[in-house]
Amino acid sequence: MSKTPAAMVQAGEREVRVSSPDRVIYEATERTPEVTKLMVAQYVAAVGPGLMRALGERPTALERWPSGVREGFRLATGPRDNDAEGFYQKRVPKGAPEYLESVAITFPSGRTAEEVCPTEIAVPVWCAQMGTLTFHPWPVRRPDVDHPDELRLDFDPQPGTTFTDAVRVAGVARELLEELGLTGYPKTSGNRGVHVYVRIEPRWEFTDVRHAAIAFGRELAVRDEQVTTAWWKEERGERIFIDYNQNNRDRTIASAYSLRPQPGAPVSTPLTWAELAEVRDPRDFNLFTVPDRVADGDPWAGIDDEPFSLQPLLDLWDRQVAEGAGELNFPPDYPKMPGEPPRVQPSKKVAEHWDDQGNRIE
Repeated sequence: MSKTPAAMVQAGEREVRVSSPDRVIYEATERTPEVTKLMVAQYVAAVGPGLMRALGERPTALERWPSGVREGFRLATGPRDNDAEGFYQKRVPKGAPEYLESVAITFPSGRTAEEVCPTEIAVPVWCAQMGTLTFHPWPVRRPDVDHPDELRLDFDPQPGTTFTDAVRVAGVARELLEELGLTGYPKTSGNRGVHVYVRIEPRWEFTDVRHAAIAFGRELAVRDEQVTTAWWKEERGERIFIDYNQNNRDRTIASAYSLRPQPGAPVSTPLTWAELAEVRDPRDFNLFTVPDRVADGDPWAGIDDEPFSLQPLLDLWDRQVAEGAGELNFPPDYPKMPGEPPRVQPSKKVAEHWDDQGNRIE
């Protein structure tokens, strides 16, 4: 059987070659037709302005699914998980075109890497040719990779809760943001959750932004009993988890306009607050419907117009600490951090085995 010739996709001023263009990436569902590799690349080009607003000048990890998405396929949990169909690419792939630029970043371990830094839409289109579905940009830009310019609030529904619950809680969060003098920009996660971004002045370190997210989540939990910042799943209950650790160094969220590896090719889609309140099924925003939306304008077009100060949230953090609230857990691959609680499930913790700083007593 003859091999299907490569196709060319117009991406800005360049043409990008797409090999195996008829490879099926998403199978057909009751709601959507099948999606080929060529269609993925064409989608990326079609949402170029909005996608580049999310990725431009940012270190970006690639979530690659070269064989597409099927039931039972899974994402690798680490570099040694070689049997998974999807994986994260945190370094520039081999064979990258000469127009692809990079930026040096430092991981929490202290290791460094050259990561993809999109500067034109041809770059993410080429990444789509390499099997990338989801783009994971850092909350920093190339001129200063140590000072984030985004606060990212991740509303993660826990078992027993729904997307509708996350939407309702996000509405409460909007009210709190406005009280603090901040403007949030919401989007669907592309799955069950909701993300809200706040553009901030790049004057603070990752730890400060993380503390701001913790402070916000704690205050939101005071106002709404369906909110939690509990790191351990056994303590979250049927609530919406504010995942504050998404603001750590080398922790990323699917970008605006990224496809997600779920049936039907759903998209993490920017919305107005009024639109978000009316959404009943986030799967309505997918590869087939989102290009028409962006043709009519991007709800996040003004996100860069006004960066905000993080100080109101840091003041809230200071007040909470003064009232006895402390540090919360970091991800397990992080080095032990000052003041961090014990890294052990509360149900398995024996108090006398740990000191006041969360260090194990041998």
